Amino acid sequence: MVKKVDLNVDSGESFGSYRIGNDEEVFKYVTSANVACGFHAGDPNVMRKTVKLAKKFGVAVGAHPGFPDLMGFGRRNMEVLKDELENYILYQLGALEAFVRAEGLELQHVKAHGALYNMAVTRRDYAEALVNAVKLFNPKLIVVALPNSEMRRVGEEAGVKVAYEFFADRNYRADGSLVPRTHPQALVKDVEEAINRAVKAVDQGVIRTIDGKDLEVVVHTICIHGDSPHAPEIAKALRLKLTEAGINVVPLREIL
Repeated sequence: MVKKVDLNVDSGESFGSYRIGNDEEVFKYVTSANVACGFHAGDPNVMRKTVKLAKKFGVAVGAHPGFPDLMGFGRRNMEVLKDELENYILYQLGALEAFVRAEGLELQHVKAHGALYNMAVTRRDYAEALVNAVKLFNPKLIVVALPNSEMRRVGEEAGVKVAYEFFADRNYRADGSLVPRTHPQALVKDVEEAINRAVKAVDQGVIRTIDGKDLEVVVHTICIHGDSPHAPEIAKALRLKLTEAGINVVPLREIL
């Protein structure tokens, strides 16, 4: 059986006069785009442009909702009532859907951004707000989540398709959780090592944890951080390595 994996990238994160990332170059190599919906980044003009770019390069479009935190780029934890958070997410899905429809496309997935993603890993109320919003909006959408997370558990309990995400540039703990960014070994800083880890995770279903143990993993999609200055080079090299290993790089809808 031929192995398949998706490459996803956070995109459309420019806004106003601020320019973040190089979506046009990265889109040449990825298969799914998580498009910012205007809360943590993005604006109507950027959203439309990003969806057009995705269409041009045949990249599947997903929503990348975050906290209403433009100044903090959505990376600051926020205390929000569950119902309010559900509404925040619904609002953002609807905003992006307008531009997706205008280009004759369909939304493929939803991946929470930054602090919202991280908090929904452990907070069931936040995970439920995310999954509830997706089910109300379009239950066919795929939710992208860390395998060992409340997002995955809540999503699968609710009958929503869940894509297991792997972070090539992050170290993992024995329980499958990410090493916190406050830890000095949180990041895999060597690009070649990060790429090799990702290929091994997909091909062999195993990664080496920070404590030197092998952890079995299932990988549906690999994250590339679009705001990294070397994102295009990383995406190109990773796709080449995966292809050389006999792994097909395809959008999530062809995997789940």
